[in-house]
Amino acid sequence: MNVEETVKAFKAYLGKIKMYREAMSTLSFDGETVAPIGSTKSRAKRAGFFSLEVFNLTTSDEMKAYLDALAPHVDTFDDVLKGEYRLAKKSYEDKTKIPADIVREMGELQEEAAAIWGQARAENDFDKFAPYLKRLIELKKKVIEYRGETSKKPYDLLLDDYEDGMNMEVYDAFFNQLKEAIVPLLKKIKDSNKKIDTRFVHEKVGLEAQKAISKQIATQIGYDLDRGYIAESTHPFCNGSNKYDVRITTRYDEADFFSSFYSVMHECGHAIYEQNISDDIAHQIVGSGASMGIHESQSRFYENILGRSLTFWEVMYAELQTLLPETFDDVTAHQFYEAVNEVKASFIRVEADELTYNLHIIIRYEIERLLFNEDIDVYDLPAIWNQKYEDYLGITPSTNAEGVLQDIHWSFGAFGYFPTYALGSAYAAQIAAHMKKDLDVEALIKAQDFAAIKNWLGEKIHQYGKTYTPNELMKKSFGETFNADYYVNYLTDKYSNLYELTS
Repeated sequence: MNVEETVKAFKAYLGKIKMYREAMSTLSFDGETVAPIGSTKSRAKRAGFFSLEVFNLTTSDEMKAYLDALAPHVDTFDDVLKGEYRLAKKSYEDKTKIPADIVREMGELQEEAAAIWGQARAENDFDKFAPYLKRLIELKKKVIEYRGETSKKPYDLLLDDYEDGMNMEVYDAFFNQLKEAIVPLLKKIKDSNKKIDTRFVHEKVGLEAQKAISKQIATQIGYDLDRGYIAESTHPFCNGSNKYDVRITTRYDEADFFSSFYSVMHECGHAIYEQNISDDIAHQIVGSGASMGIHESQSRFYENILGRSLTFWEVMYAELQTLLPETFDDVTAHQFYEAVNEVKASFIRVEADELTYNLHIIIRYEIERLLFNEDIDVYDLPAIWNQKYEDYLGITPSTNAEGVLQDIHWSFGAFGYFPTYALGSAYAAQIAAHMKKDLDVEALIKAQDFAAIKNWLGEKIHQYGKTYTPNELMKKSFGETFNADYYVNYLTDKYSNLYELTS
């Protein structure tokens, strides 16, 4: 075959891999939402089968032949094809040394562990989940050994899997910068005389009303429900097979309306990103978010920078009063703004304020380092977790459900994922700063012109999918790579003003 024919065959081969992944994504969503608990073991076998099929395609002799044949011509490719080649090559190199039976076992175990985690959390029973977690960690360590990259620490490999180029050295510098800013700011807030009125935060809001509000706010900020769906799950998430089918979940609590409101805002950020990817690459392996950090930047942008701004509540509060005429009739928009930004130590990561949220991530980062770089026992995790919450936030979880069992990620074997949440928040502040150079964001929010904001994000971030690495994307769109200074300045300015702090 000549180069053109090889490229065509290569793209078709990658398209087959993408179709398998799309099917797996849809099945995963079903498993997390409506699948009967009795189907767990059957679904686990199915997940193992599909995982092995994708693994075989990714690491086959045919894939190697394509990569070898195209290697001399990479510099002549357009950006999309370069991106596809880069992703296929990295996946091939990372996985070829891993035995197939390990891949199948991991796929089965992840499906089963996710179901067991849901039961364990509901029953506050860590011992029920611990054996699955222990096996997941053992398998991850085996995978790391098979990869044979002995020059790197085990946890560095996992961090790089979720964010290209990231390692403990980079994250340590980032987290130290955050701690140097956050800890003194938290002390000033604690010592300030500013008192925020939160008496209305836990007013009862019926589940049907919350569902109606979820749909309204989702569509208003740009989530297309003709290509999406809002379901319920133990832990909110976004799951997209491709831009034409992007689903989200939330959880509802009559006594905690803001939990579902902000989880919908957050997951809509992910979903809008996926739905806004260029049609040209929708069914290619570059047709999803650039990285976990960039993806998280979009959810944190919509949830926090947009959804917790004063301008947003000045506009949205009138609509909320229309939908809930008697619930918040004695509360002002400014009180809403202050209440949803109150700084307060809390146990649940997804409900934490912007400032203390990063401490939740740092705790998980430090625990994962211990799990993979040190030899700690899984059964010691509840005690380690509780001690770190006491050290960082001054509070101790009273149950494992609000402690070590609160997040679903470990049941998926997603070790190395958590740091991308803090990274995404920092990216969001950096992207927002550049947006404000091009757009009058406050005026657009006041006019409820969320389409203009979505279109700008589409032009700068969304359309490209995985075509570029995170640093390449930031450089292309904004002329600079990751810079945490924007985030530190954003947090300092916002909370100094909110709590009326003096320098």
